[in-house]
Amino acid sequence: MQIPLQIVFHNMEPSAAVETNIRERASKLERFCEKITSLRVTVEAPHKHHHKGNIYHVAVDILVPDAEIVVSRNPHENHAHEDVYVAVRDAFNSARRRLEDYEARRRGKVKNHPTARPVPQQAP
Repeated sequence: MQIPLQIVFHNMEPSAAVETNIRERASKLERFCEKITSLRVTVEAPHKHHHKGNIYHVAVDILVPDAEIVVSRNPHENHAHEDVYVAVRDAFNSARRRLEDYEARRRGKVKNHPTARPVPQQAP
């Protein structure tokens, strides 16, 4: 990675354990794409006033040559994201899949579907 990993926490106290987890997962992304130029991870607890039931939102922004890959999901759909580690895991799994797709397109390993033959028109 050309630019160091950036980790940002919003509406919550920074956590060394969560940061370590993110750094480990970020280093694994380089296995799928060596050309990552920058990586920014944002961890957010949108409803700071709740004592229980915070649903964490994790966004991963990856810059690669000729593209920007942004993974961001609506946290209100998945109550499993009340655990910040599950939210981080899901975001990085999605980022990995998107990086794999990017690499496949870049290398030309995308399956080409045969073009549809034109339907002959009948004479009136």
